[in-house]
Amino acid sequence: MIKYSLKLSFLVKIFIIYLTICLKSYADDAVVNKKVVSVGPNDAAVKIKIFSSLTCPHCASFHNNVVPEIIKSYVNSGKVQLIFIDFPLDLAAFNAAKLLHCLDQNKQIAFLNVIYETQSRWTNGTNIEDINKNLKNIVKELGVSSENFDKCLIDEAVSDKILNERIEATQKYSIDSTPTIIINEKKLEGSVNFNNIKKKIEKII
Repeated sequence: MIKYSLKLSFLVKIFIIYLTICLKSYADDAVVNKKVVSVGPNDAAVKIKIFSSLTCPHCASFHNNVVPEIIKSYVNSGKVQLIFIDFPLDLAAFNAAKLLHCLDQNKQIAFLNVIYETQSRWTNGTNIEDINKNLKNIVKELGVSSENFDKCLIDEAVSDKILNERIEATQKYSIDSTPTIIINEKKLEGSVNFNNIKKKIEKII
């Protein structure tokens, strides 16, 4: 597995730079792409924001086991909308998040599913170059060419979007771990499991 502490320290440096830049124009963030990765109707009574890092094992477990239950019980009936928001904890997660936002919207959920289902495999590398090769093979099956892959990783607009949303999440919700669940703008307390989330949903609907 890649040594994430080294990648995290690198990413922290990026965040510090972007924090200085972004806070100056934070109120005027029209340049930031506001398109979201979501499932469920925009007018759903319950909106659940899921802040996660694509290399986080707990996030993978939540996505693979809890998200399908929420979709089956509440999203398909139009009661809930799930919104997936990136909160990368390391460079590998940051790069995977970039790829997510370079994909067509109709392929993004499929990408998330594959990324979380195969997390232990694609994160298995001695360096970030190895991991990027693993990611390249995954998105190739979703129609992303090697050339587009390389362009995506250096796309400043996509990078800015992810970093700005991470900064905003830290400021607004005091997020310090993943996954963090926000239900109708209130942070979920306690265990991040289906039963706990179900209780919160039922109180609203």
